[in-house]
Parts: sequence; C-alpha cells; structure tokens
Amino acid sequence: MKEIVVISGKGGAGKTSFAAGFSRLTGKNAVLVDADVDAADLSLLMDSKILKKNEFKGLPTPVVDMDKCTKCGKCVELCRFDAISPDIKIDTLLCEGCQVCYNFCPEEAISLKECPMGEWYVSETPYGPLVHAKLDPGGENSGLLVSIVRKSGKALARDMKKDFIITDGPPGIGCSVISSLTGADFVCVVVEATVSGVHDMERVMELVDFLDIPSAVLINKYDLNLAACSSLEEKLGQQGIPVIGKFPYDEVFYRAILQKKTIPDMKDVTPYIHDSFEKAWNHLVSLVSKVGQNLS
Repeated sequence: MKEIVVISGKGGAGKTSFAAGFSRLTGKNAVLVDADVDAADLSLLMDSKILKKNEFKGLPTPVVDMDKCTKCGKCVELCRFDAISPDIKIDTLLCEGCQVCYNFCPEEAISLKECPMGEWYVSETPYGPLVHAKLDPGGENSGLLVSIVRKSGKALARDMKKDFIITDGPPGIGCSVISSLTGADFVCVVVEATVSGVHDMERVMELVDFLDIPSAVLINKYDLNLAACSSLEEKLGQQGIPVIGKFPYDEVFYRAILQKKTIPDMKDVTPYIHDSFEKAWNHLVSLVSKVGQNLS
C-alpha cells in the first residue's frame, strides 16, 4: 500500500482534478483522502455519499468560572494575544490555546473545555471510499484534523486491502501541508507554467526535499507561457526531478467539475487529454513502484 499525495504551491493549479482522475484510473483500488480540510471540495467533484460522520474537537479552550474569579487581572496581564478583556471575557478567535491563563490563575477559576471545531467523514464514491473533513469557519488546528483524516484513510485502506491511497493535499507550505506530507510514500506536485506558479512550486519542492520524500512534477496549463514551461522543464531536468505529464489549458476540466466527473470520464470529449492522463498515471505508478524496490 502506497500513499501518493498530490499538492501544489498555489490554489487553482488543478491538483484536485488530477487527484480525482488518478483515483478513477486505479480501478477502485484506492482510498481517497481529502487533506485540504480548510477548503475541502473533492467530495463535491466525486459526487460522494456520507456513510459515517465524526465530530472533530481541536485543542481545549479556556473557560472562566465567574463565581471563582476575583478579577485580579493576572490572566489579562499574561495573555500575549490580547484575548482576555479587562472584564475577563475570552475572545476565542484571538485565543491561541497556550493555556498560560489556565496555569497561572491564582484562584483556579479557569478550566479547559474541548469545543467542536468541525467534522470528518467516511463517504462512498463511484471510484472508492473517501475520507474527508470540514473545518468550521475560524476553526483552528487544521494540521491535527489533517492527521486524523490521513490516519483514518490509511486504516481503511489497510482493512480493505487497497494498493493505493490518493491524497488531495492543501496548497502552499503551511502547517496543514506539512501534516499532509509527513510519512507519505510519494509526492506529485502540480504546477502551472507561469512565473508565479513556478515560484510557488520551488517553495513546495524545498519542503518536499527537507522531508526527504520522492517526488515528481505534473505541468498543467503548459501553453499559457511556453517560454516559462521550457525553462521549468530544463530546470527540473538539471535537478533530476521527473515530469510525468504536461496538460494544456482546456475547458474540459471545468466541464468535468460541473458534471461531477473526473477527466478520464470525459474520454469522448477530449480523447487526447484522456490518453495523456493515462500516460501520466502509468508513469507515476512506475516511479512509486521503484521507490518500493529501493526501500526493500
């Protein structure tokens, strides 16, 4: 069982479309995981049906017992995030959960309470099971929720004896991205052939290299800037990073989303893109299998 995480340096590069398409080509031999918990949309594209719902609770937040509180102001003085007002009201949006107020309250008037921050689900899709989540607006600890979703996906894949876990990771290089990459077997980085897209990809690749995870690049919308695409391919070749495929800017991606289909399902509309998708997937599987041989 191998986990392939699909990420990008910026939003809108197409990683969700590729993650969904790869899952379609596994022949229901994969568990899908949507690790982009701040803006999860893989379940919409996959036309999923929720089978199991679970509550997610983040780190505990402080609650003041006003019967015990003497309003000495110690908590206001110590709070570095200005989350406690002079009348000892805690602003949960400003609170970072450091627990200083809880530990130093002389009257022990502050306790810690776990609060619901969102939900995570196990759903059924036409291409296999999907584990995904929804973080409440303003909810914290997205890295923790990503970890829960990934662990649940791995357990499900192990129980169902699937060969692959296809994880749609969040964009960027933040905490949730690190949580989605840690322990993965392989990373597929989707990049747009634009100056900003290449810049953001380089930042992601630095993170992937730091975590020492084998990787490959998939170039999307390569015809937006042919010079940038050529320069990118040359740079990746010098670094020894394989390019598993190149895709042009095409409206079939948007039509597939509107119809709740993957790109491989649109074979009759754009057969050449379907063929490119299959070649990219086969190349990716070949690289992942070599990683397994090296590890053994």
